[in-house]
Amino acid sequence: MIPAATLLERLAALIHQSVRDDAARHGLLPIQLQVLAYLAHANHYSDFPIAVAEYFGITRGTVSQTLGVLERKGLIVKQPDSRHGKRVHLHLTQSGQELLDDSWASRLTSALKEARDVDAVSLEEGLRGVLVALQRQNDHQAFNVCRHCVHFLEEGEGYRCGLTSEPLEPEQTLKICREWTAPKA
Repeated sequence: MIPAATLLERLAALIHQSVRDDAARHGLLPIQLQVLAYLAHANHYSDFPIAVAEYFGITRGTVSQTLGVLERKGLIVKQPDSRHGKRVHLHLTQSGQELLDDSWASRLTSALKEARDVDAVSLEEGLRGVLVALQRQNDHQAFNVCRHCVHFLEEGEGYRCGLTSEPLEPEQTLKICREWTAPKA
């Protein structure tokens, strides 16, 4: 392995251990904590049950059980989609956000901020490139940040999704999108 691959493998192992420890501390399974973190960063095209299943590569049954636990614990709420009949959007409650704020995700963000000698933009671009390459190699649905999608359009003072033609709120453009497509190189 090349040194960067070894570093990424070690980082993944440390993050995985932190997720397990934090989940146990809160009486959750690791996937339940990971789903909370995902929902905190998912846009309105990606915050529903089937998107959770696709993102994690798990069955609908597992997602249903996971969401049921999170809902019973008061960590998420389901909100009907006004335009798509049976679809429900999933949102963190205040308790869900507080739990997440005291977890591996916030510690990872803090560690990234502490790495002062790192060019954050270059690091993010490099990691995004590795992610996209691995998703392609493994034939996984992409999922990535809306603003970095081929369909993202900046129009005057606002934003729009070129795939759906819908206007986008600024905060939505910084979130994970299920419909993300890599720009042509």
